[in-house]
Amino acid sequence: MEKNVGTIEVQSFIDGERFSPYQWVILILCFLVVAADGFDTAAIGFIAPSLIGDWGITRAALGPVMSAALVGLGIGALVAGPAADRIGRKAVLALSVFFFGVWSLASAQASSVETLTAWRFLTGLGLGAAMPNAVTLMSEYAPARVRAIAVNAMFCGFSVGLSLGGLCAAWLIPHFGWQSVLVAGGLGPIVLTVLLLVLLPESAQFMVVRQRPTRKIARVLRRISNDPRLAEGARVTFTSADTRTAGADKSSLGIIVSRPYRFGTSMLWLAYFMGLMIFYLLTNWLPTLFKDAGFSAERAALTTSLFPLGGILGNLCLGWVMGKANPRRVNACAYVLAAAMVLTIGRGIADQFWLAVLIFLTGTAVTSAVTSMSALAASFYPTRSRATGVAWMLGIGRMGAVAGAMTGGVLMSMGLQFGAVFTLLAIPAIIAAFALGALSRRDRASETTQRLMT
Repeated sequence: MEKNVGTIEVQSFIDGERFSPYQWVILILCFLVVAADGFDTAAIGFIAPSLIGDWGITRAALGPVMSAALVGLGIGALVAGPAADRIGRKAVLALSVFFFGVWSLASAQASSVETLTAWRFLTGLGLGAAMPNAVTLMSEYAPARVRAIAVNAMFCGFSVGLSLGGLCAAWLIPHFGWQSVLVAGGLGPIVLTVLLLVLLPESAQFMVVRQRPTRKIARVLRRISNDPRLAEGARVTFTSADTRTAGADKSSLGIIVSRPYRFGTSMLWLAYFMGLMIFYLLTNWLPTLFKDAGFSAERAALTTSLFPLGGILGNLCLGWVMGKANPRRVNACAYVLAAAMVLTIGRGIADQFWLAVLIFLTGTAVTSAVTSMSALAASFYPTRSRATGVAWMLGIGRMGAVAGAMTGGVLMSMGLQFGAVFTLLAIPAIIAAFALGALSRRDRASETTQRLMT
C-alpha cells in the first residue's frame, strides 16, 4: 500500500541538495554537446585551404560555405526552443545532435561549393537546436547556488572543441584529406547521441509542468538524493512554482514577449547581440588586424589564440561571482571591463608582451560575458518557456555574429588603423552593459513595488 508523504517542489528540492554524481554526468554530457559545436566551428576554418587547393576556387567563393552554418545556427535555435518546451528537452537535444552528425558526414561527400553550402546549412540547423537545450537542461538540474558556474563550465567545452578541432585537423588532413575532419565531426555526435539517449534524463521541472507520471519524476530525483520521500511505494505530489506563472494559457513564445517578460526579453536580446558582435568581429579579424600592424603571420596567429583561451578562465571565474552577487550586475560589469580593455588597446600598446596580456584579458571579459548570458536567460524565464527564451536569445544573437563579421570587413575596407577599430568596439560593450543594468534596475523596482503591496 502506498504511503502519502506529502509534496515536493522540484526546484527547491534540487536547490537544497548537493551537486550529486548524477548531475556531474549531466554536466559532462552537455559539455560534450558544446565541445562538438566548437569542433565543428574550428573544422570548417581548417579545411578551407585544402578546399581552395583541391577545387581550384578563390577565397571569396568560400564565403557562402562559411556563413551557411551560422545562418542555420540562428534558424535552428529559433525553431528548437518552442519544440523543446512542447515535447521535452532531452528528445530535441538528442535529435539535434544526431542531425548535425549526419549532415557533417554528408558534408564530407560534397564535391562542389553549392553542395557543401547546403550541407553546412543543415549542419548548422542541428547545432543551433542543440545549444539552447543543453543550456536549459543543465540550468534546470543545477542548484541555484552553482547554476551560473555550472552553465559556464559547460560552455568551456566550446573552447576545448575549438582546440581539439585544430589538433585533429593538423594530423588528419595530411594523412587522410580534408574529408576526414568532417567525418570525425560527424561520427562523434552520432556516438554522443547514443550516450544522451541512455544516460541523459528529461528535465524534472519540465515533467512536472507537463504532468508526466510521478514515478518517472521520482526515479530521476532518486539519482540526485536518497530522500526517504522518494522511496519506492511512497506517494508524493510534485509541484513547480512555474505551474502558477501568469500566462500559463499562452504559447512558450507568447510568454517571453508577454507584458511581464517583454522588457527583459528585449534587454537580453540587445546585450547578447552586442556581445556576439564584438566576439565574432575579433575572432574573424584579429589575425588581419595584427598583420596590418606589422606582426609576422606566426606572431599574429599566436597572439590571436590568446583571445579564446582567456574565455576558459573567465567562464569559471564569472560563473562563480554570479553565484555570490546579483548576476545581471556582475555580467554588466564584465561588459564594462571589456570596454575598458578595448579602449586601452585602442590607445596603442607598443610592447608586444603587454599587448598579448591585454588580448588575453579582453578575451576573458568578452567571452565570459557572452557565455554567461545563457545562464541569465535560463534564470529569467519560467520552465514552460525557458527553452524558447534561451533559444530565441541565442538565435537573435546570431544576427550580431553576422553583423560583427560584416562590420569587420567594412572597417578593414575603410582602412581604419588598429587602434581605431578597438576603440570603436567599446560602443557595443557599453550598450550591452547598459541593457543589463536597465534590466537589473527594473527588477529591483518590481521587487520594491511588490514589498509595498504586501
